[in-house]
Amino acid sequence: MLLRLTALRSARPSLSRASFRALSTTQADRPLAGIKVVDLTRVLAGPTATMFLIESPTGDDTRSWAPPTAPKNENGPRPDLPAESAYFLQANRNKRSIVMNLRAKEAQDAMHKMIKDADVFVENYVPGKLAKFGLDWETLHKINPRLIYCSVTGYGSTGPYAKNPGYDVVIEAEAGLMHITGERGGTPVKIASLANIGSNYLIGGQEASRWGTAHPSIVPYQVFPTGDGWIMVAAGNDGQFKLLCNNVLDKPEWVTDERFAVNAARVKNRDTLVPLISEVLKQKSTQDWVEKLTGKGLPFAPINNIGQTFNHPQAKARGVVEEVEAYRPPPYLGEHTEEVLKEAGYTPEQIEDLRKNGAIA
Repeated sequence: MLLRLTALRSARPSLSRASFRALSTTQADRPLAGIKVVDLTRVLAGPTATMFLIESPTGDDTRSWAPPTAPKNENGPRPDLPAESAYFLQANRNKRSIVMNLRAKEAQDAMHKMIKDADVFVENYVPGKLAKFGLDWETLHKINPRLIYCSVTGYGSTGPYAKNPGYDVVIEAEAGLMHITGERGGTPVKIASLANIGSNYLIGGQEASRWGTAHPSIVPYQVFPTGDGWIMVAAGNDGQFKLLCNNVLDKPEWVTDERFAVNAARVKNRDTLVPLISEVLKQKSTQDWVEKLTGKGLPFAPINNIGQTFNHPQAKARGVVEEVEAYRPPPYLGEHTEEVLKEAGYTPEQIEDLRKNGAIA
């Protein structure tokens, strides 16, 4: 398994170096100057988090990078596709990048050597995934006891859903946000991010479009109707689409169909593929599909209402809802005027004078 490892070093820059200065941050006062971050994250949430750790107009630039997966994986290098993606470019600026095959013992040893003098390690794999590469917390803590180990997960590190993959829209569906967003009686709607929409326009002059729950550049990545409700399916790459077709929908012929074989083709043929998937998913109930999708390595979620959200097994296992007692009810206006003024040193006579003068009620 060939994984990308991005090392971030926020070295203190030369004061003589001229550059644009962001807000009040100077070239020498970045809060994490001199901190070494080892970044083993993918997709968007993890890379964005590590980008924030070093974000500075004088940070290290990304000098080179390579595809993070082995050639057998559908996400690997393809001569017919662009060498870079907007997702990668926007979340990995100011970083340096290397590629390692972490199945190789020598690569694991090299990683451990880098960890010895690192300050922070960040990963966003399914909990437990990195243990087989010797990159779990217990192993790295023994190598470097002062290391800060950060994990970004969809459902947290404990509970029955801990090992489920999760994207933002999956959590929106699972947590009830899609259920309460949209027209009454209409289809579920995901929440739009104004920051992303604004950036698209400022950078490329691209006007925003309405996509409902769909993704403009990934297919299938949206809510689909089932026999009795709705379900979110997010096949974020060609490998996940293959799993969906072979292991869930029983449509292996779609994997080799040139209209659907790669994501770019699926986006182009969205209006053909989405109805085909919808027809299959309508044949069973939401719960039937939940049971069939569970454990397949595919991000998915039913569209839960608020009651289902708070009674969700993962919410209960994680202790999301906690009842607390209010030790004091809210006061009547002026209920404690005399008490507080006495604590401040006022005598009863002085308090009465304040009341006569209209200073207090």
